Amino acid sequence: MATSKLTLSIETDTIEQAKQYAKKQHTSLSKLIQGYLQSVARDNKKGTDPLLNKIKEAEISDTVKSLTGIIKVPDNFDTDSAKDQYMKEKYGL
Repeated sequence: MATSKLTLSIETDTIEQAKQYAKKQHTSLSKLIQGYLQSVARDNKKGTDPLLNKIKEAEISDTVKSLTGIIKVPDNFDTDSAKDQYMKEKYGL
C-alpha cells in the first residue's frame, strides 16, 4: 500500500517519550503511529468506541438509581424547545 507524508503538531515531551517507547519496541515512530491509527479506524468501522464502552460498563450508584424516574415528564415534552427557551431566558436572547 502506498504511503503519504503527514505533518503533526505534538508537544516535544510527548514526541520524545514516544520515540523512547518505539525504540524499546524495536519499531519506528511512524509504524507506531500507523498501528494506532489503523486500530482507531478498525474500531470505528466495527462501531466500537472505547469511551462509549467504558460508559456502558460503568456501574450506577444506588443513590443515582434511587433518583431514576423521580421526575415525570409529559409524553409530548419537547426537549429541544425546552433547551431553547432556557437559553433565551438565561442569556436574554
